[in-house]
Amino acid sequence: LSSARNYVYVDGAPVTGAALAYAATFPATPSLFAVTAGFRAFLIRDTSSTILTQPPMSFAENLQQTANYTIFMYDTLTSPKQKIVVNNIIIPTDTTARVRFANFIFTRTAVPNVDIFSLKRNANVFTNVGITEVTGYLPYASALNDTLYVRETGTSNLLATMNGFNPVRKRSYTLVFRGRYQTTGTTGLARLLSSFSSN
Repeated sequence: LSSARNYVYVDGAPVTGAALAYAATFPATPSLFAVTAGFRAFLIRDTSSTILTQPPMSFAENLQQTANYTIFMYDTLTSPKQKIVVNNIIIPTDTTARVRFANFIFTRTAVPNVDIFSLKRNANVFTNVGITEVTGYLPYASALNDTLYVRETGTSNLLATMNGFNPVRKRSYTLVFRGRYQTTGTTGLARLLSSFSSN
């Protein structure tokens, strides 16, 4: 939450050309860049020359050849965390898209897990997903202009709504529940469901 000037480095070399603010993805669409396989050292940090409140985040990962990954940053400006997950990208042979869900809502108190309900399907697409969990991809009808609801698991208690989710065929999407759980409305840190494409 509230990050404004993050840059990403791999093995000491800058990868991003511009600062990433809260809720941004890099690159924008599709959200991917290439690095050499093997043991890679990542650094994500605020490069401001003024007083820094965000500690740099340094981590390493043994990246497999031809594999595809997503790095999620979450938590707060003063306590940033990351989670790297493998993207199981499979290009559909039909007209469907593929969709997964990541729950990175922020809260200091215990809150329920969540379901994602599709208005077009009239059913839950993902169920009982806890904070920092990332589901696998599943097939999803393309070009359907869906409305998605984030609900407390097993209830109709609405936490967030995404209107106009219209996946393109053969593309893979990640839905992200983000923001501060206790913040509602339209402020920058309000809880929100958003999406990005991984291919």
